Amino acid sequence: MFPENRNRRLRKNSAIRDMVQENRLHPNDFIVPLFFMEGENKKEEIASMPGYFRYTLDLLLDEVKSCYALGIRSALLFAKVEDNLKDNEGKEAINPNGLMQSAIRLLKSEVPKMYLMSDVALDPYSIHGHDGIVEDEEILNDETIDLLAEMALSHAEAGVDMVAPSDMMDGRIGAIRERLEDEGHIHVGIMSYSVKYASSFYGPFRDALDSKPGFGDKKTYQMNPANSSEAMSEVDNDIDEGADIIMVKPGTPYLDMVKQVSSQFEIPVSVYQVSGEYAMIKAASEKGWLNHDSVMMESLIGFKRAGATLIATYFAKEASKLLNDE
Repeated sequence: MFPENRNRRLRKNSAIRDMVQENRLHPNDFIVPLFFMEGENKKEEIASMPGYFRYTLDLLLDEVKSCYALGIRSALLFAKVEDNLKDNEGKEAINPNGLMQSAIRLLKSEVPKMYLMSDVALDPYSIHGHDGIVEDEEILNDETIDLLAEMALSHAEAGVDMVAPSDMMDGRIGAIRERLEDEGHIHVGIMSYSVKYASSFYGPFRDALDSKPGFGDKKTYQMNPANSSEAMSEVDNDIDEGADIIMVKPGTPYLDMVKQVSSQFEIPVSVYQVSGEYAMIKAASEKGWLNHDSVMMESLIGFKRAGATLIATYFAKEASKLLNDE
């Protein structure tokens, strides 16, 4: 009771504040998302994501080495597929010599200690920009998961450490787990985007991969932003089917879901600070309305406080540089 209890005593100076700090960030908390494309010795800035780029594989390798040197230990890979390789069945997704598979082999050979995660979804490969096979403007579930399992297997055969299904098809985690087990890839993990909302924060990401839906939206398979109990069912199902890590996406608008999932389930929880979140901080700081570095770090520590084990963020390199300078 005041004045015997004065909470401000533990805020007196930076020394005591640091001593009693409950949550901390480290570069190995971060998963760095990386975009890549065909070609040589080129990088393209993504207009809606200032300071972020697509790389050809030679420059992607340099970027991964740079991330590793900063203490980042995991990269999440996204391939931008040429339009002439897109179709409705996603056949290029299972090409053993495709862009994703080639990137995995290159990076594992040159930076073997970097833990590689690969995106598993059809939208970068689809002429429709959807995460599944389309028939009469319906996204087919069961036909899609067969292809996703084959896609995941091709990534495992290329040497990936963990596959990251981001499609939100029902039953795909079980199908992928079974396919990997049957082919002897028992050590390849699955990070499931179990709690992925049909969010308006994904716009810049779709610019990065040229994967906007050609018709409609993704609300028949991604979650309703108004729902939370539904998320618990999704997580429960995916754990039963063999997921090793659970993803909540987007991040800041769904901190309540990070807290609920991390409190209810004994499994590592990752959160994705998505492209729209990144773009807003960049835009506001360029206008001088926010202090870039302090807002960036405040947003990241918020994920840890909510219960996230891992944070996928486009700020991974910038935040790691600051942390390393402390």
